[in-house]
Amino acid sequence: MSRSGQSHILAIGGGSFVPTERHGFLQASPLLRYALDLTGQDRPRLGLLATATGDDSDWLLKMYGAFAGWDVEVSHLTVFPMPNVADPRAWILEQDVIYVSGGSVANLMALWRLHSLDEAFAEAWRAGVVLSGQSAGALCWHVGGNTDSFGPELRVWADGLGLLPYSCGVHYDSDPQRRTLLQRSVADGELPAGYAADEGVGLHYVGTEFIQAVSTRPDGYAYRVEHDGDGGVKEFRIEPRLLTS
Repeated sequence: MSRSGQSHILAIGGGSFVPTERHGFLQASPLLRYALDLTGQDRPRLGLLATATGDDSDWLLKMYGAFAGWDVEVSHLTVFPMPNVADPRAWILEQDVIYVSGGSVANLMALWRLHSLDEAFAEAWRAGVVLSGQSAGALCWHVGGNTDSFGPELRVWADGLGLLPYSCGVHYDSDPQRRTLLQRSVADGELPAGYAADEGVGLHYVGTEFIQAVSTRPDGYAYRVEHDGDGGVKEFRIEPRLLTS
């Protein structure tokens, strides 16, 4: 079936890349090493997407630079002004791991559907390509969550791919709007029960089952958010596995 025989998704709340001492340069965090290790490949093929930033060339360049010196084969897929590869579906299926950047998840999904990338990603996931991403790149694999795609005031958004039948919370400890809105939308039934991640924390799913959280921070956590059966919501803190650099 696949390199690993399983379907993996790593949804990252924030902190995929960290600044370096060299101004304007980034380095990939251990969260991305974890995603690459899930492929089981000695030299995995890593596909980068920055659709959520409008295929921003500066951000793509910074992501390429973050993997300098890593034993990975890096390429990228853009849709502006047209797809940069002849067959985007084939390119997606050729990767061992996909990483999707943050940005506007609403715009991301609109463009993916326009170019039939939603179908290609679902096919790749079933075939064992590891899917990963941060913020918008984490929300997109779920039913939905909340987003600032429409302005600084967060809105509930439930138009994700739905590969994972859950809601998702990102930037959970750094944006005070996030926790309140996710809890309210789950309590109201606008979103299904789901999982949330602090900065520096990733949610690892195998198939549709949540397996564990991983973190680059000793004080970073994940959370399970679900209905309490009485019109409210319950939140359970999940202790993540701490990753070393």
